[in-house]
Amino acid sequence: MESLGDVLKRMPSGRDALKQADSMLQKLLADPLVEKLRAKHPELDVDTIRLNLNRVYQHVKEYRACTNCPGLDNCPNDFEGHYTMLSCETIAGQVQLDDRRVPCKKLLARQRENQIRGRIRSFYVDERALEQGYSAEEILFNDTERLEAAGQVMEYIGRTKESGLQKQGLLLSGSFGTGKTFLMCYMLHELAKEGYTGAIVYMPDFVEDLKALMHEPGKLKETVDLMKDTDLLVFDDMGAENLNPWVRDHVLGAILNYRMNRKPTFYTSNYDMDMLEQHFSFTNKEGEELHKGRRLMDRVRPFVDTVVVTGHNKRGGRG
Repeated sequence: MESLGDVLKRMPSGRDALKQADSMLQKLLADPLVEKLRAKHPELDVDTIRLNLNRVYQHVKEYRACTNCPGLDNCPNDFEGHYTMLSCETIAGQVQLDDRRVPCKKLLARQRENQIRGRIRSFYVDERALEQGYSAEEILFNDTERLEAAGQVMEYIGRTKESGLQKQGLLLSGSFGTGKTFLMCYMLHELAKEGYTGAIVYMPDFVEDLKALMHEPGKLKETVDLMKDTDLLVFDDMGAENLNPWVRDHVLGAILNYRMNRKPTFYTSNYDMDMLEQHFSFTNKEGEELHKGRRLMDRVRPFVDTVVVTGHNKRGGRG
């Protein structure tokens, strides 16, 4: 439906124009939407509608467009994602019809989803893992071998929703491509709906970037502080990174030392606890340092429950 202005531009001038405008008025008066409006506001007379013909026309046009919505990206209304809402009031004995733009349900849903995503920071993790939709049915039944692990993650989400942020996190341990990262992204997304902030960090790329940040102390502090303070912190693919003593002792150690007994930290890894301790005990510069590996694990082991994720490799290969 075109705008009233476009319709009136095509109308002839003079008496015929008045007839055309009156014809349009009669069509609007017969429209179920206008009838509903007048039933709600009996004081709304024909003369008031005539004086507000553009407002009424806009209301009807945009409501029809919303009824047959082609999607938010193809919204035909003048103000994308909004429709014209009419209200009526009597001031000093004079009936007045007012209009206002109201956001539609699809726009509100998109704004809420953007707000949810805005609570989650991603460091080097494929954004598609966070942007795609999630369904409990898909997570639980897409791979029945993963069912027990998925159930444990969902139980954790439920506990957090019910009793607040937990101090204990999770270690998701399992083979390549079984969906560990996907489950953690699902957890972040679900708890972001509850107002919790989160960050997910792909460890191999993050460790390499940290080495460059050694020369940018301001940016390094900002990054470390964010990871200390976020409600939910996920270290993804822990054990695949090439550690050096500085990253292990002064960055990871500082983050985990701050978070333990405060906020939960989560890990995905192809390693179990003992293998992670061996990994932390060896760096490419210092060789084997068992006591330093054990010290870092003392900030991990007591503060996570292990979830073994089994299932098919959904990436079709190593990764």
